[in-house]
Amino acid sequence: MGKDFSKLDVETLDKGQARAELARLADEIARHDKLYYSDNAPDIDDGQYDRLRQRNDAIEARFPDLVRADSPSMRVGAAPVDAFASAPHRTAMLSLGNAFTPEDVEDFLARVRRFLSLSDEAELTVVAEPKIDGLSVSLSYEDGLLVRAATRGDGQVGEDVTHNIRTISEIPEKISGKFVPDLVDVRGEIYMSHDDFERLNEAQEKGGQKVFANPRNAAAGSLRQLDPAVTAKRPLRFFAYAAGEAGALAAASADASGAPIESQSDILAQFKSWGFPVNPLVTRCDSAEELMAFYDKVALGRAELGYDIDGVVYKIDDLGLQARLGFVSRAPRWAIAHKFPAEKAVTQVEAIEIQVGRTGALTPVAKLVPVTVGGVVVSNASLHNQDEIERKDVRVGDWVVVQRAGDVIPQIVEVVKEKRKKGLKPFVFPDSCPACGSPAERVVDPKTGTAEAIRRCVGGFGCPAQAQERLKHFVSRNAFDIEGLGDKQIAAFYHEGRVRSPAAIFTLAARDEDGLTRLKNMDGWGEKSAAKLFAAIEARREIGLDRFIYALGIRHVGETTARDLARHY
Repeated sequence: MGKDFSKLDVETLDKGQARAELARLADEIARHDKLYYSDNAPDIDDGQYDRLRQRNDAIEARFPDLVRADSPSMRVGAAPVDAFASAPHRTAMLSLGNAFTPEDVEDFLARVRRFLSLSDEAELTVVAEPKIDGLSVSLSYEDGLLVRAATRGDGQVGEDVTHNIRTISEIPEKISGKFVPDLVDVRGEIYMSHDDFERLNEAQEKGGQKVFANPRNAAAGSLRQLDPAVTAKRPLRFFAYAAGEAGALAAASADASGAPIESQSDILAQFKSWGFPVNPLVTRCDSAEELMAFYDKVALGRAELGYDIDGVVYKIDDLGLQARLGFVSRAPRWAIAHKFPAEKAVTQVEAIEIQVGRTGALTPVAKLVPVTVGGVVVSNASLHNQDEIERKDVRVGDWVVVQRAGDVIPQIVEVVKEKRKKGLKPFVFPDSCPACGSPAERVVDPKTGTAEAIRRCVGGFGCPAQAQERLKHFVSRNAFDIEGLGDKQIAAFYHEGRVRSPAAIFTLAARDEDGLTRLKNMDGWGEKSAAKLFAAIEARREIGLDRFIYALGIRHVGETTARDLARHY
């Protein structure tokens, strides 16, 4: 195995190290492209992926003679999968260069002006629009009729998904109006709204099928079904954003009656007249300041959109200027994507609920307007404890910045105070348990005289919330690990009275035989799933002592302490 140079700064690499790094990055990025574009199963978030590409570009800029034939900077997306017929694009579907800071946006505009020999005072209009986080497609129309639909694929050849596209109601089968060209490729993004995504996952879970990690994966997986009947049942939507050959469309419009198409704005207006959905937030801007104001506005309003975006796209409006600017590598010179930070997002607090843990700890949880953070839809965020709420002054109705700590646990970073409405009252932390009504106390350390940060319910075994959480812990992966007995099943069994203690889990099958209401006849169960659960319980009658000790849920006894105790005794 070769040496690892991934932690070395680009400026410190020698030529041999740079060559090795470019080879590693080419392989790694190709793997992630396949996972994202072909398998709909990315295993890193957008920010991590962007950093890989940035490192590759930086090394190539320093060592231009080392650019590989399979360099990520020379390709778009991934090769089409074998399940669909290949669909070559009449005009390549290229990717976009990325901007991450205001300085990057200013550099983009400066490069455009230099290339076009425009002075700083010369007018330069840019169209700004949200960057939809979905699946790009190209829709080919001949004489106004939809004849083919293709995914981006590798940019040159995509997958033919025509039959599936025809099931999406927002995409017209036929376009008509004052001007309909002989040929036109309408390009846009297939996506899924947050509400539709939530309903789809509920249906998937109820049917015992795989749930999707985020709306983008759900949209991509739905569009790329081999059976169009499955796609037809999925709530897919569409936004049109570009023409495949803008120049050809403009030329055709010049010979037709009606207003000529001379800009990106004209193209979008034409699409709208044909019945295509066009994003209503599209805005024309005349300066870097206006672009940044649009970016900030969209970033702050991101949670209210009802669908996922991962940035803003800027395009030079004038089609004549676009033609002069042309393309470089895999991207146009006349457009750029200004990406949002992958690990943070702004959303609104709808409620603050108190959850009771197995040790009685009362944990405040913010219920959020769903927003995608680091590739995962986040609708809940821990507020940790009473002191944390007071320190950050989080109130119901507030707009907050959310991040995934370590890209795993969602948490609130800060309140966007300038968006706070008048009259929002501070949250009052309860001094009694919301589940059983017992007092909730903060234990005082006798040595230091200070109170614990955590407030705890003193109800103990009489608290139903603690009882359920202890059961969930008992069957969790690092404890008894009983397949098919998850949080929802435990909650249902507890409320039905089937399982109120760990011991009751192991008598469930025998009691079910004699019961009036058999598990196999209950909603969401069947004969096979019930038999599978009973078999899983039976298989866990014997486990390691360390797992057993951990499963008991004794306070201060985690996995490591459980192993130490088991090893000693």
